Amino acid sequence: MERYIFYIVAVIMIVFAIAAVNSRKMMRSVIYLLFVLMGVAGIFFLIDYNFLAAIQLTVYAGGIIVLMIFSVLLVHHIELEMAIAKTSKRILTAIASLIGIGVFLSTIYSYNFNVVENTKTTTTAEIGEKLLNYGEGGFVLPFEVISVLLLAVMIGAIVIAKGNKLTDKNEETS
Repeated sequence: MERYIFYIVAVIMIVFAIAAVNSRKMMRSVIYLLFVLMGVAGIFFLIDYNFLAAIQLTVYAGGIIVLMIFSVLLVHHIELEMAIAKTSKRILTAIASLIGIGVFLSTIYSYNFNVVENTKTTTTAEIGEKLLNYGEGGFVLPFEVISVLLLAVMIGAIVIAKGNKLTDKNEETS
């Protein structure tokens, strides 16, 4: 039964990924991306990685998509239609994609995967301790770097959203 659910979720993700790339409307592409990210969370739930699924839903499907929607709405490009690429670029992209798929499949099928029974479970408390540990194997430095990066992204989004209003005031005073 799980196999059929996996195939259904995978097909849904592929359809929405193709729709996100091919849609000419910016807002529709963001919504299609939301369904792809929710499908990834569904795959995590299927393989019993509940913590990763919850993180996927909250951080990516929740937070990042909301930021993208706000950025689309703030710059007033909700009805923006993206340009269609030239035929030569589309053919080149298709060839590069097929080469990438070929390399991926040849790599996957050349490796002999062994099934490993995982008897150790990791609790949320252990994950939290590792995130806040600054010793060996700790993740406090990457955690802080990511927080600074997200702060820079938010400041950049504010500057982009308010950019025209700031330049109009600067032109009036000079």
